[in-house]
Amino acid sequence: MRIIFWLAFASTLIYASFFTEKDRLDREVKRLCAIDGGIKVYETVKLPAERFTQLGFISIPYKEIAKPEDEYYYESYTDYLIRGNPELVKYRYLVYRQFDRKLLGEITHYARRGGGVPGPWHMPAFRCPEETDADLNKLIFTK
Repeated sequence: MRIIFWLAFASTLIYASFFTEKDRLDREVKRLCAIDGGIKVYETVKLPAERFTQLGFISIPYKEIAKPEDEYYYESYTDYLIRGNPELVKYRYLVYRQFDRKLLGEITHYARRGGGVPGPWHMPAFRCPEETDADLNKLIFTK
């Protein structure tokens, strides 16, 4: 009977230590997202229909591999605000016009990764906002 009690107690303690921190970081993700998360479009660009895929996407190269003839490029940054398990991460994705280096739009995400019980399964995560880099591109580039 004592063994069952101590196993239950240890399990509860481990569970609480993992999920308390996870919940705290989820609240922090929401707070930071409310401050500066989400999509910001500074200029829209009308492009011919042939520049878009059948699904309506446009391909933009990363700055480091953009050629001089590419009209647009993107940069992305990952800042680890808290490292470990769980961790808190800030992602930024920015789209520029090549010839004048003008920032056309950006999206900022905050995410908590990890915080679940360790194991071979997929690491739990929480992210804000729901929009993606592709959503930003669709708002900047129109047909």
